[in-house]
Amino acid sequence: MRVVLAEDLTLLRDGLVRLLEAYDFEIVAAVADGPSLLTALVEQRPDVAVVDVRLPPTFTDEGLQAALRARREVPGLPVLVLSQYVEQLYARELLADGSGAVGYLLKDRVFDSAQFVDAVRRVATGGTVMDPEVISRLLAGGAREEPVTRLTAREREVLALMAEGRSNAAIAQRLVVTERAVAKHTANIFTKLDLAVSEDDNRRVLAVLAYLNR
Repeated sequence: MRVVLAEDLTLLRDGLVRLLEAYDFEIVAAVADGPSLLTALVEQRPDVAVVDVRLPPTFTDEGLQAALRARREVPGLPVLVLSQYVEQLYARELLADGSGAVGYLLKDRVFDSAQFVDAVRRVATGGTVMDPEVISRLLAGGAREEPVTRLTAREREVLALMAEGRSNAAIAQRLVVTERAVAKHTANIFTKLDLAVSEDDNRRVLAVLAYLNR
């Protein structure tokens, strides 16, 4: 699996390269700034990009903006964003097209190698991975929005796990309920968030976006 990595801190970048290579990923480019990232993504068209939000030259959102531009040029390009803090605007921008193959993790998760590698693989295969703390903040921030207030406490738990990229089976295992119960909660979430019946799995992503975009 081919990876483009963007991180300005040399020690962290080198550490991520070694970690991913240990799990049989091929690092086709490891860059330290936004312009180099955009070039690498468009030229290399990797299976997944692992991108720090804040890169030189301004250390604001160069990494994210380069990734978003690359996704416009290479539709569906899988991108896993790493951030030091929960930044709701960045999470919202990343999810905006609703097409999946995206992730947003806090850098602390990198220290759990199994969890981090699992997230990279899920994004590379078209899944959506959101850090539990990010989802918690997004849900809390949207609690005053009417669609979210329709959800029960259990439905919010299911929504949070859905947004982490968990399957119904994984959610059932985590909550110690049946898959049938999870399917019922999921259907209720879609209904309460006014998401029309569809065979499109991206409704799981849209369930998160529904209250963010109100």
